Amino acid sequence: PITLHEVRTQKIDPILGSDSLHDGLIAGIIGLALVVVFMIVYYKVSGAMACLALLVYGAVMLAIFKLWPVTLTMSGIAAVVLSIGMAVDANVLINERIKEELRAGKSLGAAVETGFSRAWPAIRDSNVTTLITCVILFWFGDALGAASVKGFGLTLGIGILVSMLTAIIVARAFMRAMAFTPLAKRTNLFHP
Repeated sequence: PITLHEVRTQKIDPILGSDSLHDGLIAGIIGLALVVVFMIVYYKVSGAMACLALLVYGAVMLAIFKLWPVTLTMSGIAAVVLSIGMAVDANVLINERIKEELRAGKSLGAAVETGFSRAWPAIRDSNVTTLITCVILFWFGDALGAASVKGFGLTLGIGILVSMLTAIIVARAFMRAMAFTPLAKRTNLFHP
């Protein structure tokens, strides 16, 4: 047995955490706004459809976090931001494939179908490898007692699954619906 002597005492206010959360939210909003502007300016109507799919992605993520209580720590917020990046990447791949098909002279409807089918292998492979990493992080976080690593893996895994759903199902539905509107006849609105 040894005696303990107090050397120093320090109080930490909860304001530090709320300031970090506030700054993180502001950075996230600015980053998301820049992504939306880029997608709409560069990809025009198909970029706007991708942004609508991202809104659905955000709503589904919030619903999952509400139904299945997930504690969003800083590592969890980082995982959400990373999964948003993966969702944007999937939409960029899809839009680039659609542009290639339109340049080859296909109709918008055919370009959308071919673009999605050609982008799918790259989207699938990148998301599956990320999901494998999420499983490993979750397992190691659980085995080593590192809750932040476990939370990061769980949140990133949920985000990746939802991003695959919204990129392939929701964005495709929006693009298919757009292909049959009068706006679709103006193909210069679909690629630069």
